[in-house]
Amino acid sequence: MTQKYLLSIYQPDGETPPPEVLEPIMANLGALNEEMQAKGVWVFAAGLHPPSTATVLRAKDGDVLMTDGPFAEGKEHIGGFTIIQAADLDEALEWGRRLAGVLSPLSIEIRPVAF
Repeated sequence: MTQKYLLSIYQPDGETPPPEVLEPIMANLGALNEEMQAKGVWVFAAGLHPPSTATVLRAKDGDVLMTDGPFAEGKEHIGGFTIIQAADLDEALEWGRRLAGVLSPLSIEIRPVAF
């Protein structure tokens, strides 16, 4: 039986890298996603808009408070994610290593998905 894993991509706040830096990275990411799809481990992947576009909702005292911006202030945020299905954590970690290599120096966090 396979387990699903969330591979979160953390990136620093700030400007998007220029095209000459970003385009080769995105091409390598596309190739890795295609390989994951061919191997049957890829479930879903997406990039996210900047944290400034976030809205946080919090229930308090019978009301729902709404605030603009990210939930937590920080110097980096989740910029995208990939969901994979793998036989075990070791396999998920190997795909995470590959993703980290493509997106260096960004950090990848791997967590099992609970259903």
